[in-house]
Amino acid sequence: MAEQRQAVARPLSPHLQVYRFTITMAMSIIHRITGAGLYAGSALVAWWLIAAATGPEAYAAFQAIAGSWFGQLVLIGYTWALLHHLFSGIRYFFWDEIVATSPESANKLSWAAALLGAAGTIAVWAVIFSMRGAI
Repeated sequence: MAEQRQAVARPLSPHLQVYRFTITMAMSIIHRITGAGLYAGSALVAWWLIAAATGPEAYAAFQAIAGSWFGQLVLIGYTWALLHHLFSGIRYFFWDEIVATSPESANKLSWAAALLGAAGTIAVWAVIFSMRGAI
């Protein structure tokens, strides 16, 4: 008769309940989400370009939607996603070049990328609103 093997206590695979949630984890998750959001935003850019090429009626329809409060909110979100993804990608580039890999410097770089994405979005839309005379 074949011997039965004793169950060996093997370590469990680590998961989110094991680790403390950190800024680098959050930035990684948000980087993926913004990357997916940029796909949808690219459809908006394509719609804008097609409407501009089609004629005044199509562009007016796009402008009516993009100029609404909801359209403005979507465009601000797209701008944030674009800038956040950009600065987060630069953060990954630094890590690929073996720069700022200690936990302290990685956290500082993550916070810098998050703040630059938010500040850049505010700056871009401040310029847009001031050009319109809304500020």
